[in-house]
Amino acid sequence: MTAFRPGSPYRPGSPGGRRPQSASSVHTKVEEELHEMAGIDFDKVTIKHNPSVPVLYEEALTHEEGSVISSAGALCSYSGLKRGRSPKDKRIVDEPDTTNDVWWGPVNTKMSERVFLINRERAIDYLNTHPRLYVFDGYAGWDPKYRKKIRVIASRAYHILFMHNMLIRPTEEELENFGTPDFTIFNAGEFPANRYTTGMTSSTSVSINFKRQEMVILGTEYAGEMKKGVFSVMHMLMPKAGVLSLHSSANEGQNGDVSVFFGLSGTGKTTLSTDPNRKLIGDDEHCWSDSGIFNIEGGCYAKCIDLSAEKEPEIFNAIRFGSVLENVVLNEDSRVVDYSDDFLTENTRCAYPIHFIPNAKIPCMGGHPKNLILLTCDAFGVVPPVSKLTSDQVMYHFISGYTTKVAGTEDGIVEPTPTFSACFGAPFLVLHPQKYASMLAEKINQHKTDAWLINTGWIGGKAGDVKRCPLKYTRAILDSIHSGALAQGEFENYEVFNVAIPKNVENVPSEILHPRKAWQGKKEDFDKSLNKVATMFTENFNIYKDQATPETCSAGPQV
Repeated sequence: MTAFRPGSPYRPGSPGGRRPQSASSVHTKVEEELHEMAGIDFDKVTIKHNPSVPVLYEEALTHEEGSVISSAGALCSYSGLKRGRSPKDKRIVDEPDTTNDVWWGPVNTKMSERVFLINRERAIDYLNTHPRLYVFDGYAGWDPKYRKKIRVIASRAYHILFMHNMLIRPTEEELENFGTPDFTIFNAGEFPANRYTTGMTSSTSVSINFKRQEMVILGTEYAGEMKKGVFSVMHMLMPKAGVLSLHSSANEGQNGDVSVFFGLSGTGKTTLSTDPNRKLIGDDEHCWSDSGIFNIEGGCYAKCIDLSAEKEPEIFNAIRFGSVLENVVLNEDSRVVDYSDDFLTENTRCAYPIHFIPNAKIPCMGGHPKNLILLTCDAFGVVPPVSKLTSDQVMYHFISGYTTKVAGTEDGIVEPTPTFSACFGAPFLVLHPQKYASMLAEKINQHKTDAWLINTGWIGGKAGDVKRCPLKYTRAILDSIHSGALAQGEFENYEVFNVAIPKNVENVPSEILHPRKAWQGKKEDFDKSLNKVATMFTENFNIYKDQATPETCSAGPQV
């Protein structure tokens, strides 16, 4: 066997340092495709197609400043100045085939085809200046009937390892027969957009062109832009195929009962779906088809701030060789990560393949959900820890998507900020929220799914006055939901919101279940806070009144 010698032209995979013939032919085909469709000059640029994890480690450690290996074996990389998504720089190309479908406005800003091509050319010109480029071909969607072939082209090995973890990794046979991708991402994030180009508001640009089936990234090295870009693509393509796309996590009990969790970053989707007593289907992005639930991704993207082996052992232990740690601080000598250090950002992250979670369900698919859980993070202390929702209330709260943005998940967010995000993921929606809500209503009625609103935020007072609801209580609530005990319990009506809240939950202090009873300050302050949040709900829902049913409109808080 030929030994590996640093600096030699050895290519892993066969004796003598040569690729197997099939791998070589696939590599050549990819080079030719990139040259024909994008003008990538493979005579001057070395293209590494679906490189192995060890090779990506070597490439990142050799060529990317600041990359190191943590004591646990994860690759630690840094995304530069951008340490969160840049939603204000997201653009969708306005073209005849999709213009009437897209929900245009603050979430989806129009970009002309001409400006997209200018940015595309700028990205490709930059990629052609690199001595080496990395290409990864993978899938979005575990159900073979609906999965999409995604190709990622990037100048950083860390970006490719990230997408190697987040997309579904093809087998050797699937890679050999991969064919033309359904969507291609050109990641030239190291190079800025020209902010003087028409329509540009900064040197960052994340643009999607559904006609060309392409995405172009300039001016941001934050890897999450690729992940959420794929999600936006699926938010367009799946509903058109009759499949509901959801910003959610999902897991499955021993009896095959599936729970789906909705919520923005920081509300607990990843943490709560990673349950040692249930199989993990996925932590962030799913689809609900006529057959059931399937995960869009092949990995997990977990927040790492204050991560510990005691509180979240499954996630903590998933951070090992093959994982990518983003923007963490670690000891210079020991390489031990300090997960409590937010010097660079509170939005520290780890990306790892889903099979790093011991109880992951592979393939990542399940039946129709038994429980639907809407997660919120209320900063005002007036949303109950858990409440049972009627079908009309599900529609109201799903369309509203109330939560509190947690510091660090986006540029400019430095403290908890209350917000409403349609379908618990407005930044990623492409169609009007009512489209997704209507599909969800149809499915929960068809499959008789129970729905719950869970507050993982502050209980007993406002943010800053009291602490967030302890994770152990939220987990106990979920255990009671999954066992079926909570649905059979005794409920009382909660004023203003008019939702049913349980009087007792096993292993949860009864005094925290009712926000008014849990309030630690003056009662008049509670009334002010309650009415303030209810008014916020009402004002926000005015945006959707014209397309919502009267029953849905009346299912919200009544001031």
